Amino acid sequence: MEMTKVLAIGGAGRICRETIIDLVTSTTASELSKITVADLNEESANELFKCLSDPRVDFKRADVNKADELIELMKQYDLVISGTSLGLNPMVMACAAKAKISGISITGFGDWELDQEFKDCGRIFTPGIGMTPGTTNIMAMFACNQLDTVDTICISHGAYRPIAYSPAITETTKFEYDPNLKSRTVFEDGEFKQVPPFGRPKMIDLPEPFGPSEEYIIPHPETITLSKSVKDKGVRLIEVRGTWPQKNMALLRALYEWGLLRNDTVKVKDIHGNPVEVGTLDAIAAHWLSSPEGRQTDLYGYCLHVEVTGTKGKRKVRHILTSSHPTSDGSIPEWAGLRAYTRSVGIPTSIGTQLIMAGRSKGTGVVAPELVFDPEEFFAELTKRGILIHERIEGEWTVA
Repeated sequence: MEMTKVLAIGGAGRICRETIIDLVTSTTASELSKITVADLNEESANELFKCLSDPRVDFKRADVNKADELIELMKQYDLVISGTSLGLNPMVMACAAKAKISGISITGFGDWELDQEFKDCGRIFTPGIGMTPGTTNIMAMFACNQLDTVDTICISHGAYRPIAYSPAITETTKFEYDPNLKSRTVFEDGEFKQVPPFGRPKMIDLPEPFGPSEEYIIPHPETITLSKSVKDKGVRLIEVRGTWPQKNMALLRALYEWGLLRNDTVKVKDIHGNPVEVGTLDAIAAHWLSSPEGRQTDLYGYCLHVEVTGTKGKRKVRHILTSSHPTSDGSIPEWAGLRAYTRSVGIPTSIGTQLIMAGRSKGTGVVAPELVFDPEEFFAELTKRGILIHERIEGEWTVA
């Protein structure tokens, strides 16, 4: 079946608009005949349209909470992109299953129980095709494919962006460091082990301009999906770590130590002197969203670091893969400032969308990124857009 029409839910957001820009600039009308920005924020959509003079792009007002209306809208398209927040993505997936269309999302937390529904209609939904999850999954699989056995997979990243440049990003910040979160785990010796915030610190040598950084275990789906995808190679340990700008991490550490990340409810007075109940972290997040400190940072961009160890024949081998992209200093306008971060995340989503539409993906159902795309083809598409994947192999020695 020819696929040419795309619906982008949350397409007016800072990241998903980069997906749309890449889709428009890297496809012809025969490859992509229509892309609709479906969002509640028409003003933000108009900002996108100002930089895109392309008749293929239009706008429709859409509310994820109105499932019946969203399903009917989806039926008019061949593929849906979910550019929504962590909490809304499972709702978009459920609607896509009912509409019987393929899909892809930026965030990796979706409803894996919809697998059979997508299989029954011969469609695919791939959650989490950004930098991490997404590109990190594919980098890890690229290394695993070169090994006979896999011992450890350690994924790390540096996401250099403001702590709260949008409500969705604020939600991610609150989610990943929630002290009560049960899904912050590592896979070790055949089981998932829960880790507290700031658990298992490790210094990661990110390439310049980011440099060495202490990183901590975060709740990412790579831990879960890769434990299944490379199970036959005997993987013993999978860890996913991350960091944000150091002043952001220092702030979060202080909030954690003072108990504010629990988001306990407290009573305060509103501007009229009436008592109201608010969550402590909710109040702080509201300040971040409205303050220059919350919406700016000194260094922008995204860097990935994936280390996989195992054996090849009688040798023990360590593969180290990293990523790089153009500088954010403004010398290349489309990578200036925050766009060095948002482009890094949005471009892989566009690549994944185009590969699915072109029939160059594998499987049906809800399928993890590492099983859907050919790594070398995916890396080649990233390279065309200025995102480079580097690999080195070291520590080879004979297995006794």
